[in-house]
Amino acid sequence: MTHSQLRPPTMADVARQAGVSHQTVSRVLGDHPNVRDETRARVLRAIEEMGYRRNFSARALATRRTRTLGVVASNTTLYGPASTLFALEEAARAEGYLVSTVSLRRLTMETLSEALDRLSEGGVEGVIAIAPQRSAVEALAELRHPFPVVAVGTGSGAEVPSVNVDQNLGARLATGHLLAAGHRRVWHLAGPEDWQEAVDRVDGWRATLEAADVEPPMLLRGDWSPLSGYRAGQELAGWVGRGLTAVFVANDQMALGVLRALREAGVRTPQDVAVAGFDDIPESEFFAPPLTTVRQDFATVGKRSIALLLDLIEGRTPSGTSQVSIEPQLVVRASTFPYLPLPGAAPG
Repeated sequence: MTHSQLRPPTMADVARQAGVSHQTVSRVLGDHPNVRDETRARVLRAIEEMGYRRNFSARALATRRTRTLGVVASNTTLYGPASTLFALEEAARAEGYLVSTVSLRRLTMETLSEALDRLSEGGVEGVIAIAPQRSAVEALAELRHPFPVVAVGTGSGAEVPSVNVDQNLGARLATGHLLAAGHRRVWHLAGPEDWQEAVDRVDGWRATLEAADVEPPMLLRGDWSPLSGYRAGQELAGWVGRGLTAVFVANDQMALGVLRALREAGVRTPQDVAVAGFDDIPESEFFAPPLTTVRQDFATVGKRSIALLLDLIEGRTPSGTSQVSIEPQLVVRASTFPYLPLPGAAPG
């Protein structure tokens, strides 16, 4: 076996195989338009036959660009952060970037600083932080870093460039839908107080009730888990017959627990109590009954986040506090029947 068979093929090997120059191979790899179709096909065929893989380390040394982005994440067992992380990786890949991810148990000033230092040592060109807790957003605003940073899932009021689904609007859609169905009051099971998205959903729920001259009833809180929803549902069941006919739950997982607790208490959904959730997790249409919920477009969140970060890296966007807001969509299912659908509501 010769030395050339032992080592991986280089761009020069591909050029010799295809009968073209090194520069032509580089142009094909860079998808340059000024390459004839016949030549491009010959180069691509040589790449496939030889099993050529680009040497990103060498390319980074030559261009001073690593084409690697960093992501800092926590709570990735939850649907929202997990879906956001997947969408970011897909969007980065579509733009030709690799992703280096640091997963943290908790987002604090110390852990964020360590994560950003680690990513900086790895040569990332920019970082996206999935930062749902308010403390994490505050830490990001205070930390200094040698590359652009975009925050995702921060809710409203972030003082760093960010991309978010409009949580307030989502809560208003769900609460307004229940009021339009004839319910005189809508109760709310909220998420943790330190999550800005949970705060925004509470604000949207409360504002919708107050705009309809309805005094907001007692607010309940959970921790996003089905168990916390189940315990809240047991409490809510005690209010049936005393004015409780509709509940807006801050995520679908907690709504699952609420539905079970109501069912065990002999409360029918939606005949006795209508239930709406938030997120539109894949299982929500298979709940008993199928759950009315608010859909977040995580694919768009990923694309817009990567686009904003690349704009900051290339200097196309000022490094101030660029804010991107994405509208959610109400998805109406059997858990709130009978109902009068709001304009623009999507069938489940």
